Amino acid sequence: MTFALSPHTPMLLFGCGNMGRAMLDGWLRSGVDPASFIVVDPNAQNVPDGVAVHTDSRSLDLRFSLCLLATKPQIFAAVATDVERLVLPDALILSLLAGTRCATLQTNLPGRQIVRLMPNLAASLGKSPIGIFSAIAEEQSAFDALLAPLGTCYWMKAEDQMDAVTALAGSGPAFVYRFIDALAKAGVELGLDPRQSLGLAQSMVLGAAELSSSLDCTPNELAQRVTSPGGTTAAGLSILDADDALLRLVKATLAAARDRGIELAKA
Repeated sequence: MTFALSPHTPMLLFGCGNMGRAMLDGWLRSGVDPASFIVVDPNAQNVPDGVAVHTDSRSLDLRFSLCLLATKPQIFAAVATDVERLVLPDALILSLLAGTRCATLQTNLPGRQIVRLMPNLAASLGKSPIGIFSAIAEEQSAFDALLAPLGTCYWMKAEDQMDAVTALAGSGPAFVYRFIDALAKAGVELGLDPRQSLGLAQSMVLGAAELSSSLDCTPNELAQRVTSPGGTTAAGLSILDADDALLRLVKATLAAARDRGIELAKA
Protein backbone atom coordinates (compact mmCIF):
# COMPACT_ATOMS: atom_id res chain seq x y z
CA MET A 1 0.00 0.00 0.00
CA THR A 2 1.15 3.56 -0.68
CA PHE A 3 -0.18 6.80 0.75
CA ALA A 4 0.54 9.27 -2.02
CA LEU A 5 -0.33 12.92 -1.52
CA SER A 6 -1.97 14.37 -4.59
CA PRO A 7 -4.79 16.71 -5.62
CA HIS A 8 -6.68 13.61 -6.80
CA THR A 9 -6.64 12.02 -3.32
CA PRO A 10 -6.07 14.96 -0.97
CA MET A 11 -5.31 14.70 2.74
CA LEU A 12 -7.76 16.21 5.18
CA LEU A 13 -6.05 18.23 7.90
CA PHE A 14 -8.64 18.36 10.67
CA GLY A 15 -7.05 21.07 12.76
CA CYS A 16 -4.13 23.22 11.65
CA GLY A 17 -2.57 24.64 14.77
CA ASN A 18 1.16 24.84 15.40
CA MET A 19 1.92 21.15 14.90
CA GLY A 20 -0.45 20.54 12.00
CA ARG A 21 0.89 23.65 10.28
CA ALA A 22 4.50 22.52 10.81
CA MET A 23 3.74 19.21 9.09
CA LEU A 24 1.91 20.98 6.28
CA ASP A 25 4.88 23.31 5.79
CA GLY A 26 7.26 20.34 5.75
CA TRP A 27 5.32 18.58 3.01
CA LEU A 28 5.00 21.76 0.95
CA ARG A 29 8.71 22.48 1.40
CA SER A 30 9.46 19.06 -0.10
CA GLY A 31 7.49 19.95 -3.22
CA VAL A 32 4.06 18.46 -2.56
CA ASP A 33 1.31 20.32 -4.44
CA PRO A 34 -0.68 22.61 -2.07
CA ALA A 35 -3.85 21.31 -3.71
CA SER A 36 -3.07 17.96 -2.05
CA PHE A 37 -4.37 19.31 1.28
CA ILE A 38 -7.71 20.51 2.57
CA VAL A 39 -7.80 22.17 5.99
CA VAL A 40 -10.75 22.23 8.37
CA ASP A 41 -10.10 24.62 11.24
CA PRO A 42 -12.28 27.49 12.50
CA ASN A 43 -9.16 29.35 13.65
CA ALA A 44 -6.86 28.72 10.67
CA GLN A 45 -4.71 31.73 9.83
CA ASN A 46 -2.14 32.49 7.13
CA VAL A 47 -2.52 29.08 5.51
CA PRO A 48 -0.18 28.80 2.49
CA ASP A 49 -1.53 29.77 -0.92
CA GLY A 50 -3.18 26.92 -2.79
CA VAL A 51 -4.31 25.03 0.31
CA ALA A 52 -8.12 24.97 0.59
CA VAL A 53 -9.42 26.09 3.99
CA HIS A 54 -12.85 25.47 5.52
CA THR A 55 -13.68 27.13 8.84
CA ASP A 56 -16.80 24.96 9.15
CA SER A 57 -16.69 21.23 8.38
CA ARG A 58 -20.30 21.38 7.19
CA SER A 59 -19.17 23.29 4.11
CA LEU A 60 -17.37 20.17 2.88
CA ASP A 61 -19.20 17.48 0.95
CA LEU A 62 -16.12 15.33 0.23
CA ARG A 63 -15.03 12.16 1.99
CA PHE A 64 -11.34 11.47 2.48
CA SER A 65 -9.21 8.34 2.52
CA LEU A 66 -6.38 10.07 4.42
CA CYS A 67 -6.77 12.37 7.42
CA LEU A 68 -4.32 14.10 9.75
CA LEU A 69 -6.14 14.59 13.04
CA ALA A 70 -4.44 17.59 14.63
CA THR A 71 -6.88 19.07 17.13
CA LYS A 72 -6.25 19.43 20.85
CA PRO A 73 -6.86 16.06 22.54
CA GLN A 74 -9.38 17.49 24.99
CA ILE A 75 -11.77 18.53 22.21
CA PHE A 76 -11.67 15.26 20.26
CA ALA A 77 -14.96 14.01 21.72
CA ALA A 78 -16.68 17.19 20.52
CA VAL A 79 -15.41 16.90 16.93
CA ALA A 80 -15.35 13.12 16.46
CA THR A 81 -18.74 13.07 14.73
CA ASP A 82 -17.57 15.68 12.21
CA VAL A 83 -14.38 13.72 11.54
CA GLU A 84 -16.29 10.49 11.02
CA ARG A 85 -18.62 12.16 8.54
CA LEU A 86 -15.69 13.40 6.46
CA VAL A 87 -13.60 10.22 6.24
CA LEU A 88 -14.30 7.03 4.31
CA PRO A 89 -15.13 3.81 6.19
CA ASP A 90 -11.63 2.41 5.58
CA ALA A 91 -9.74 5.72 5.82
CA LEU A 92 -6.29 6.06 7.34
CA ILE A 93 -6.24 8.39 10.35
CA LEU A 94 -2.93 9.90 11.42
CA SER A 95 -3.49 11.14 14.97
CA LEU A 96 -1.40 13.80 16.72
CA LEU A 97 -3.59 13.69 19.83
CA ALA A 98 -1.24 13.40 22.79
CA GLY A 99 -2.28 10.68 25.22
CA THR A 100 -5.31 9.59 23.19
CA ARG A 101 -5.18 5.83 22.75
CA CYS A 102 -5.89 3.91 19.56
CA ALA A 103 -8.82 2.20 21.29
CA THR A 104 -10.45 5.57 22.00
CA LEU A 105 -9.93 6.71 18.42
CA GLN A 106 -11.25 3.41 17.08
CA THR A 107 -14.37 3.64 19.24
CA ASN A 108 -15.20 7.06 17.83
CA LEU A 109 -14.03 6.28 14.28
CA PRO A 110 -14.98 2.62 13.82
CA GLY A 111 -13.40 0.70 10.97
CA ARG A 112 -10.70 3.28 10.25
CA GLN A 113 -7.00 2.49 10.30
CA ILE A 114 -5.40 4.37 13.18
CA VAL A 115 -1.77 5.50 13.35
CA ARG A 116 -0.51 7.64 16.21
CA LEU A 117 2.25 10.16 15.48
CA MET A 118 4.31 12.48 17.65
CA PRO A 119 6.57 14.87 15.73
CA ASN A 120 7.66 18.37 16.72
CA LEU A 121 7.82 21.77 15.04
CA ALA A 122 11.07 20.92 13.26
CA ALA A 123 8.86 18.96 10.84
CA SER A 124 8.58 22.25 8.95
CA LEU A 125 12.30 21.91 8.16
CA GLY A 126 12.29 18.15 7.62
CA LYS A 127 14.27 17.76 10.87
CA SER A 128 11.73 16.28 13.29
CA PRO A 129 11.97 12.97 15.10
CA ILE A 130 8.61 11.26 14.60
CA GLY A 131 7.44 8.69 17.12
CA ILE A 132 4.93 6.25 15.60
CA PHE A 133 2.69 3.54 16.95
CA SER A 134 0.30 1.47 14.87
CA ALA A 135 -1.21 -1.98 14.85
CA ILE A 136 -0.79 -2.07 11.04
CA ALA A 137 2.98 -2.46 11.17
CA GLU A 138 3.08 -4.30 7.85
CA GLU A 139 2.71 -0.91 6.17
CA GLN A 140 5.74 0.55 7.96
CA SER A 141 7.72 1.33 4.81
CA ALA A 142 4.74 3.16 3.30
CA PHE A 143 4.40 5.37 6.39
CA ASP A 144 8.13 6.03 6.39
CA ALA A 145 7.90 7.24 2.79
CA LEU A 146 4.89 9.45 3.55
CA LEU A 147 6.59 11.06 6.53
CA ALA A 148 10.16 11.20 5.15
CA PRO A 149 9.86 14.90 4.13
CA LEU A 150 9.21 15.75 7.79
CA GLY A 151 12.07 13.94 9.51
CA THR A 152 13.09 10.54 10.89
CA CYS A 153 10.60 7.88 11.95
CA TYR A 154 10.94 5.94 15.21
CA TRP A 155 8.52 3.02 15.58
CA MET A 156 7.32 2.18 19.09
CA LYS A 157 6.64 -1.44 20.06
CA ALA A 158 4.09 -0.55 22.75
CA GLU A 159 1.49 2.21 22.71
CA ASP A 160 2.34 3.32 26.25
CA GLN A 161 5.74 4.40 24.93
CA MET A 162 4.04 7.20 23.00
CA ASP A 163 3.52 9.11 26.24
CA ALA A 164 7.29 9.17 26.77
CA VAL A 165 7.83 10.10 23.11
CA THR A 166 5.44 13.04 23.58
CA ALA A 167 7.45 14.26 26.56
CA LEU A 168 10.88 13.77 24.97
CA ALA A 169 10.42 14.52 21.26
CA GLY A 170 7.18 16.52 21.26
CA SER A 171 7.69 18.80 24.26
CA GLY A 172 11.48 18.45 24.29
CA PRO A 173 12.27 21.37 21.94
CA ALA A 174 10.79 23.79 24.48
CA PHE A 175 13.13 22.41 27.11
CA VAL A 176 16.10 22.83 24.77
CA TYR A 177 15.02 26.41 24.00
CA ARG A 178 14.92 27.12 27.73
CA PHE A 179 18.45 25.74 28.06
CA ILE A 180 19.69 27.88 25.15
CA ASP A 181 18.07 30.91 26.77
CA ALA A 182 19.72 30.09 30.09
CA LEU A 183 23.13 29.70 28.42
CA ALA A 184 22.73 33.04 26.67
CA LYS A 185 21.65 34.84 29.84
CA ALA A 186 24.49 33.29 31.81
CA GLY A 187 26.90 34.46 29.12
CA VAL A 188 25.60 38.00 29.54
CA GLU A 189 26.14 37.73 33.29
CA LEU A 190 29.76 36.84 32.53
CA GLY A 191 30.19 39.98 30.43
CA LEU A 192 29.16 39.05 26.87
CA ASP A 193 27.01 41.21 24.59
CA PRO A 194 23.42 39.83 24.68
CA ARG A 195 23.13 39.30 20.92
CA GLN A 196 26.55 37.69 20.68
CA SER A 197 25.88 35.51 23.70
CA LEU A 198 22.64 34.21 22.15
CA GLY A 199 24.38 33.57 18.83
CA LEU A 200 27.18 31.68 20.55
CA ALA A 201 24.67 29.56 22.48
CA GLN A 202 22.58 28.76 19.39
CA SER A 203 25.60 27.90 17.23
CA MET A 204 27.14 25.79 19.97
CA VAL A 205 23.97 23.73 20.52
CA LEU A 206 23.45 23.26 16.78
CA GLY A 207 27.03 22.12 16.22
CA ALA A 208 27.03 19.84 19.26
CA ALA A 209 23.79 18.17 18.17
CA GLU A 210 24.99 17.65 14.60
CA LEU A 211 28.30 16.22 15.78
CA SER A 212 26.55 13.89 18.22
CA SER A 213 24.25 12.58 15.49
CA SER A 214 27.09 12.09 13.01
CA LEU A 215 29.44 10.03 15.18
CA ASP A 216 29.13 6.45 16.38
CA CYS A 217 29.63 7.20 20.05
CA THR A 218 27.48 8.20 23.01
CA PRO A 219 26.97 11.76 24.23
CA ASN A 220 28.85 10.85 27.40
CA GLU A 221 31.82 9.71 25.33
CA LEU A 222 31.77 13.01 23.45
CA ALA A 223 31.65 14.92 26.73
CA GLN A 224 34.74 13.02 27.85
CA ARG A 225 36.54 14.03 24.65
CA VAL A 226 35.85 17.69 25.40
CA THR A 227 36.91 17.41 29.04
CA SER A 228 40.52 17.72 30.12
CA PRO A 229 41.29 16.71 33.73
CA GLY A 230 41.30 19.80 35.89
CA GLY A 231 40.27 22.03 32.96
CA THR A 232 37.45 24.49 32.35
CA THR A 233 34.93 21.91 31.09
CA ALA A 234 35.59 19.68 34.10
CA ALA A 235 34.88 22.62 36.38
CA GLY A 236 31.53 23.24 34.72
CA LEU A 237 30.54 19.56 34.66
CA SER A 238 31.24 19.35 38.38
CA ILE A 239 28.19 21.58 38.85
CA LEU A 240 25.89 19.73 36.43
CA ASP A 241 26.95 16.30 37.68
CA ALA A 242 26.83 17.00 41.41
CA ASP A 243 24.31 14.58 42.97
CA ASP A 244 23.05 13.86 39.43
CA ALA A 245 21.47 17.33 39.50
CA LEU A 246 20.96 17.63 35.75
CA LEU A 247 19.69 14.07 35.32
CA ARG A 248 17.22 14.40 38.18
CA LEU A 249 15.92 17.70 36.81
CA VAL A 250 15.43 16.31 33.29
CA LYS A 251 13.75 13.13 34.55
CA ALA A 252 11.29 15.18 36.60
CA THR A 253 10.66 17.48 33.61
CA LEU A 254 9.88 14.62 31.21
CA ALA A 255 7.73 12.81 33.78
CA ALA A 256 5.63 15.94 34.32
CA ALA A 257 5.14 16.37 30.56
CA ARG A 258 4.26 12.69 30.12
CA ASP A 259 1.75 12.71 32.96
CA ARG A 260 0.08 15.88 31.71
CA GLY A 261 -0.39 14.35 28.29
CA ILE A 262 -2.20 11.40 29.85
CA GLU A 263 -4.37 13.76 31.92
CA LEU A 264 -5.34 15.86 28.89
CA ALA A 265 -6.53 12.79 27.01
CA LYS A 266 -8.82 11.90 29.92
CA ALA A 267 -10.24 15.41 30.33
